[in-house]
Amino acid sequence: KQDGTREEFNRKKMLGGLLRACEKRPVPPRKLDQLVDEAEALLHEQPERELPSGELGEFVVEKLRELDQVAYVRFASVYRSFEDIGAFEDEISDLKERAE
Repeated sequence: KQDGTREEFNRKKMLGGLLRACEKRPVPPRKLDQLVDEAEALLHEQPERELPSGELGEFVVEKLRELDQVAYVRFASVYRSFEDIGAFEDEISDLKERAE
């Protein structure tokens, strides 16, 4: 975890966060299942089957960006702990730059 403690991978918890981020968005649930499958596979590829939560989180954030930009901003705002509107503006500016 981000505080240095260890936690077993919780598929249900990750999927729940993704479902909340994608609420009322046109993202098929099977795509979210696939994303969680990919995250779990990444974890199992590690020699010790352990991965810092930051690396796993960034992997998920980037995959979600490819699926739906609104859901991505929602998820990233919680995951990256946006503290003010400026953080949202910066993230949206980055999305716009990547789209150009």
